[in-house]
Amino acid sequence: MGKQTIGQPVAGQAGWRWVTERGLRVATGETTLARYRLLVSRALPDVEDIVPADDSLLLVLKRGAALPPSVRAALIEPLDEPSGAASGTRHEIAVDYGGAAGPDLNALARQAGMSEATYIERHAATEYTVAFLGFQPGFPYLRGLPDTLQAARRASPRQRVPAGSVAIGGRYTGIYPADGPGGWHLVGRVHAALFDPQRQRPALLMPGDRVRFVPS
Repeated sequence: MGKQTIGQPVAGQAGWRWVTERGLRVATGETTLARYRLLVSRALPDVEDIVPADDSLLLVLKRGAALPPSVRAALIEPLDEPSGAASGTRHEIAVDYGGAAGPDLNALARQAGMSEATYIERHAATEYTVAFLGFQPGFPYLRGLPDTLQAARRASPRQRVPAGSVAIGGRYTGIYPADGPGGWHLVGRVHAALFDPQRQRPALLMPGDRVRFVPS
């Protein structure tokens, strides 16, 4: 086949666009996780990797592979559970909320017009879904944060956020797997290891997994 043109759309498919010669970005919206699981389950021989992102998938085709009919068919096949929210491993993760572990909790609670205790209760009452991983290895973007708890990212990022910090950034809550800079608001900290390269599955949380926080 000839080389794909970066930025070129796929004829007849709205929201499909080549982002590299082998990378195809497909806009999938709320069906992202369900479509991701379907594609992974097929073990398509012409696909080297599948990366879920925010309402889209990136398919990396093997070198020299065009967009095969089997891949195209899997991308448009009707889904039994379009949201895909009910699948995945369920995790309960203990959290130390507030204090030194969550220095932004008080300010976020006041901004939301509630007490710290109420903010913690509402944050922990939600079952979140891992939408995708990014930023750091194993960093989960958790979807499901109630509207009343959402907050824009900090105007000035911290130079160092401790590993295990539970944070709020826009419509997501997340957990920092490692020390490093970060611009999200910190509300607590977990002791679970989010990423360990020595484990058989290095990332503790995977796209489609479900998370409940348990105040400790």
